Amino acid sequence: MIATFAAELWVWDARRAETWTFVSVPVEVSEDIRELTEGVQRGFGSLRVRATIGGTTWRTSIFPDSGSGCYALPVKRAVRTAEGLEPGSIAEVTVELLDV
Repeated sequence: MIATFAAELWVWDARRAETWTFVSVPVEVSEDIRELTEGVQRGFGSLRVRATIGGTTWRTSIFPDSGSGCYALPVKRAVRTAEGLEPGSIAEVTVELLDV
């Protein structure tokens, strides 16, 4: 499954010394992912993906966000720097599931 969507970058303060930047996978896409991956078990409910923003492609995992019902895609600093993004920016994101 490959999905493309626009999403806003947001920050999660994991601990006082650490912050992580994410985009949320839209609800409809997240529901499709849950249906396709039913029974797949990985740590924290994560799923391996190949993600692309702009000209940058990398491998990472998406994680279920129980508060929103969506999956969250971490966007590492190198990607944000290469693509000129910061929290609050809207990014065009492509996610390809690797666990199905």
